[in-house]
Amino acid sequence: MKQQRTLIVLAVAVITAGIAAYGVSRAIQQMPVREVEIGTVPVVVANEPVPVGARLTEQQVRVIAWPAKSPIPGAFSDVKAVVNRGVISGLAQNEPITSTKVAGPEAGAGLPPIIPVGMRAVSMRVNDVVGVAGFVMPGTHVDVVLSVANDGQGGQPMARIVVSNVLVLTAGTRYDKQDPNNATPQPTSVVTVAVLPEDGERIALAASQGSMSLALRNPTDVDPTKTSGIRLAMLMRGPGAQPIIEQQESRPVAIRPRIVKEVVAAPVVPAVYHVETIRAAKRADEVVH
Repeated sequence: MKQQRTLIVLAVAVITAGIAAYGVSRAIQQMPVREVEIGTVPVVVANEPVPVGARLTEQQVRVIAWPAKSPIPGAFSDVKAVVNRGVISGLAQNEPITSTKVAGPEAGAGLPPIIPVGMRAVSMRVNDVVGVAGFVMPGTHVDVVLSVANDGQGGQPMARIVVSNVLVLTAGTRYDKQDPNNATPQPTSVVTVAVLPEDGERIALAASQGSMSLALRNPTDVDPTKTSGIRLAMLMRGPGAQPIIEQQESRPVAIRPRIVKEVVAAPVVPAVYHVETIRAAKRADEVVH
């Protein structure tokens, strides 16, 4: 009887707890949702991905509500402020448009707005292999290597880095001048880089003297490349070979006669030993050779 009473009490407690939990759950679900107002500001974002050099249109942008507690420096609040501006940095979908992403109101579109101030855009013709098999893309940094068949000092082929750490502006991309809204990548064999004016002179001269190659750099490696170049004679000597000095190679080597001094050996003097002998109580001094 005692065990039955215990089971009945437990069953009643479980049923009561279940009914109470169900009632609380129903009460929470029927509670009205409270909306907390968050201060927002209008921000213009890209409605679709926009490539570098394109001119923004009204269909490519829209305005969204952005939390006022997290303002975006340089953001725009009006669509008219960004329409017809050139894109100088690629835009992703729903990315806020800032003054660092678009050119000035009168700068236009295409390549000119993305050239850094004080630098010049120089194009050079390359192929797929010279362009590091397609890995040279806008925004990467490269070294320009010149290869010539005659170094001008000994008639030897030579290769050397003429300009280092240059920014690639375009690679395999052509901007149609007749249609400023079209920036579709087109197959091409031209790479455009941004260089200082004196480096532009180096590239122009190098292009007329031999073939050029591009060496892709790590974006965090900003140290200038310092090499003395390599000639064919040094290359054929193998890794670790010391540079060959042309002046010593071209200068005839004079063969001097070797002076041999005759060394006369000293005469050998035989050893002389003195022996004292005693014979019949007589002493005598004998010489033994």
